Amino acid sequence: MRSFFNIAAFTAGAQALVPRGSSCCFHLTASGGSSGPVGQLSDGQNRIGDNSLSPAQFCIDSGSITDGSGRGCILTPPTTQFQCDVGATPTPGFSINSSGMLEFQGNTNFIACETGQNGGLNIHTTASSALSQCKTIQLTADSCVPPAPTTPAQPPPAATTSAASNGCGTTLNSGQFEFPHLIIPIDSSSPNTAFGTQFNGKVTSSVSSIFNFDIPRSDSGKTCSLVFLFPKQADLQTSSFTFSGDGKIDFAALSQAATSSTTFNNAPSVSKDLGTITVSPGNSFVVSTFSCPAGQTVAFEMKNAGSTSLEFFEDFNPSPIGLFITVC
Repeated sequence: MRSFFNIAAFTAGAQALVPRGSSCCFHLTASGGSSGPVGQLSDGQNRIGDNSLSPAQFCIDSGSITDGSGRGCILTPPTTQFQCDVGATPTPGFSINSSGMLEFQGNTNFIACETGQNGGLNIHTTASSALSQCKTIQLTADSCVPPAPTTPAQPPPAATTSAASNGCGTTLNSGQFEFPHLIIPIDSSSPNTAFGTQFNGKVTSSVSSIFNFDIPRSDSGKTCSLVFLFPKQADLQTSSFTFSGDGKIDFAALSQAATSSTTFNNAPSVSKDLGTITVSPGNSFVVSTFSCPAGQTVAFEMKNAGSTSLEFFEDFNPSPIGLFITVC
């Protein structure tokens, strides 16, 4: 009888690990600037480098992640720390690519920053001036890896022409767009001041903003479109903006990426002017379409080309607002 109950208990435990619906469970291992399994504190903070922590289990369902305790995994503001909280609605936008790498909004790069506790590093999605001693890492899942897509030997010419001529559109589909990982304002009235990375984009008579995008290697061979999304204020749920003037903004590709030390005087030079667009709320704009520079960090600048005064909180939540790169 005792053997029967032991077997029954084991069977029940095994069934509890079977994912339901489209959910799939996995563990994560970091590589890159720091390596090792992802563990978890009792309060739900996910860390690497702390050998006192056991590997944490996560489950992904429709782009949202929960941990082994059923807590929703979120990106806490303002530092976008990846942690799991009781009662929290999971942050959407996660996926696992065919190489087994965890992605957020299509990007496989994460930031690991020192905590000063047991050698542990917290995990973030975006660099911030509030963080220090950070390294770029990648996170690999030990399961839930989708099969690699089959690439036709000779893609239909019509599809290639369509992507090149019409761009990739302005819809932010999960896994098919890039979010800026650094937003740097520069001010001609304070030419030697480094304002560091911000959450807002800003364009005024003296201030322009530089946006860095990290294009993952998985985008190799794909087409990228730089897009500016400008919904109406009433359509925003978690963002806002202020806007006045004629709406004329000049967009430009820069010769190299910005850093947190970039100022007006040392800002990268323009490698290609992408033209002036007159923006207004309730509209989306394809600024430029190009071959994705896979594995590179690229930068674009928005600056006033008339009497525009615009400030917005860059946000992919409905309705998205800001500068993004769509991929097709």
